[in-house]
Amino acid sequence: MSTNTETEDLIRIAFMCVQNAGRSQMSTAFAERERERRGLEDRIEILTGGTHPADHVHDEVVEVMAEEGFDLSDRTPREITLDELRSCEYVATMGCSTLDVGDVGEDVDVRDWALEDPDGQDLDRVREIRDEIEQRVISLFDEISTAE
Repeated sequence: MSTNTETEDLIRIAFMCVQNAGRSQMSTAFAERERERRGLEDRIEILTGGTHPADHVHDEVVEVMAEEGFDLSDRTPREITLDELRSCEYVATMGCSTLDVGDVGEDVDVRDWALEDPDGQDLDRVREIRDEIEQRVISLFDEISTAE
């Protein structure tokens, strides 16, 4: 399944949404932490991106993630390509109806997490979204670890 010739055991996970400025950035930060906690730095590659990236990570997202010890202020939303998605074992979309990931192929496990967009929400709601994302990321890593 993996096209990486350096190590056939590498698992690629992508977290994507439209702007890559909120939910997918939070997911990526939690995934990076989870990967480090589990000692999987050499086994799991994490990608993030959007179909129409914003100029910066949403301010409310930066604020609530800082409360959990993450600094997202220096992260820049980026575009993600179909080729990048096709190279993944898992793709988590954030519930953005404008995404068309049907072209990634049958070998990719696409999950739509159907999360509310934190952009413009009050901080308490953004915290709820953040906490749900954290649990989903931990569950995904639990599933990947069990499958190995």
